[in-house]
Amino acid sequence: MFNREKVEPKLKELPLSPGVYIMRNRAGEIIYIGKAVNLKRRVSQYFGTSKKPIKVQAMVDKVDDFSYIITLSEADALTLEATLIKKHMPRYNILLKDDKGRGVYIKVTPGPFPSAHVTRNIKKDGSKYYGPFSGGISARDILQAMKTVYGIRTCRGEEKRPRECLDWHLGLCTAPCTGKISIEDYSERLKSAEAFLSGKTEEAEAVIESKMLAAAESEDFERAISLRTILSVLKSISGRKLSGLNMRDGDVFAYVSDGVKSAVCVMPVRSNKLFPAGTFLGEDAGDDIEALSSFIVRYYSSRPIPQDIYVNLELTSDGLESVLSLEKGSKVNICCPVKGQKKDIIKTAEENCREALIKFGADQARKEEMTFKAAEKLAEILGIDSARRIECYDISHISGTDKVASGVCFINGDKALSEYRRYKIKTVEGNNDFACMAEVLSRRLARAEAGDESFKEMPDLIVIDGGLGQLHAAAEIMRRSGFNIPMVGLAKRLEEIYTLFSSEPSLLPKDSASLKLLQRVRDEAHRFAITYNRNQRLRRVRSELDSISGIGEKKSKLLLTKFGSVEEIKKLPVEVLASVKGMTRPAAEAVYRHFHVEKTD
Repeated sequence: MFNREKVEPKLKELPLSPGVYIMRNRAGEIIYIGKAVNLKRRVSQYFGTSKKPIKVQAMVDKVDDFSYIITLSEADALTLEATLIKKHMPRYNILLKDDKGRGVYIKVTPGPFPSAHVTRNIKKDGSKYYGPFSGGISARDILQAMKTVYGIRTCRGEEKRPRECLDWHLGLCTAPCTGKISIEDYSERLKSAEAFLSGKTEEAEAVIESKMLAAAESEDFERAISLRTILSVLKSISGRKLSGLNMRDGDVFAYVSDGVKSAVCVMPVRSNKLFPAGTFLGEDAGDDIEALSSFIVRYYSSRPIPQDIYVNLELTSDGLESVLSLEKGSKVNICCPVKGQKKDIIKTAEENCREALIKFGADQARKEEMTFKAAEKLAEILGIDSARRIECYDISHISGTDKVASGVCFINGDKALSEYRRYKIKTVEGNNDFACMAEVLSRRLARAEAGDESFKEMPDLIVIDGGLGQLHAAAEIMRRSGFNIPMVGLAKRLEEIYTLFSSEPSLLPKDSASLKLLQRVRDEAHRFAITYNRNQRLRRVRSELDSISGIGEKKSKLLLTKFGSVEEIKKLPVEVLASVKGMTRPAAEAVYRHFHVEKTD
């Protein structure tokens, strides 16, 4: 139930103006952001007595407080809402993450000689983004096709270079960075390349096919096979021709909710072709029209906006059209088709949404079985109140050197990365894992006792990587610190679970979700500790090489990448050291002298 004491007095103060409202939970986290033409009427609807959809009620029950920002118009509210959602990524808003995972895009940078490359991050930096590419379509293959046909550069950084790169010699780049092509000619090629990225692939297919046949005739079969692969990718993205359709390029949006989750499907139409859809999922707590309007504004924050947008809901589109038209620089039309082939496309998009929701529901059920429910079952098996928060500690070193430890945390059976902690062992000499574990647990518990905000939430269960001996040693440290936290040991050989109440281990079935949860926690602690140990070692080794005159971070990294360790580097003659690409003869001699010339007082 929402916090009536905080919320109800504020409802009376709400203005009748347009604006954005921000819902927060008890921890102060933003859980939902929405926009309203009339703040008082819209926000009050959430806290009234009328029956609400499950997804809305779930959000409202978690509201502890809310705030709002007044804007001059609905259009301003839409823009501000999109900015705030992108910044805070609230749980109950549909986020720009499609059902196949994070989208992959091709980014075309601004400038006199724009470059193109693959990215997963959309930024408002003046670049154009094409995609997302998913569902078996490789953005890198598409980029390769674009280079092959149009010679657009894919290097990053400066636009002037002293000599041509390998791509130019292979015929994959027009080398604008060395003046091999004029700005005007490059611009023409770029215009064709962008049309290609927008779905007009016929020209590119013809060029690739011609080059493939030429390569086959000259018996360059490796290149012919490579070109054939690119051609098959182009055909897979070329879209489905819609017979009898005569419509301008546009994007189709469909929003569907099952009462708990929501999905938006986007289907671009280019040159009377329907392209593969992207489907985005979430738990949006707004009404359907509000959710779709909000999504569309955010969707186009870094994408080209078409002149026509087709939707499956009757949007109050004045504010939305104003925002998009202003961003595009020309009139944008939003309509909701009621019949004909456009309506059929809308129905196809809706069907994609329903399919994604069914699949998402099944995936969520499987995930819940392996996480939240596995944690609940584990608590039942161990006879403890809860296993919501599990912490696991592991020690890593090589023969007692570079001793470090990891502390990982799982909440509701899933990784809580922000709660991971790393420790350098400070007080233990030599190879003594028991003493190292004692130090780590003492430090963690002491920080909690001192009221450190980063350590204030205590675990429901601590997992120790080891058997009965390691478990009792760790438990003794905990008792000395004045805490009484449930603790288990997980021995690797037979995956036996040791508790403090019995000398005999428990063996869970190999397919037990609770055992698999413990294994994931233990393995994650081990991975995190080893990674930290490796980084510490490399830092120490690099610092030894960096101290040599003429050897900086770059050359030390080259040597370590090539030979693996300082011990190997010490054995090598000058000639071998100098043969490493990026090294010079004087630098190689300096390294050799450092390890072989006797040092005198």
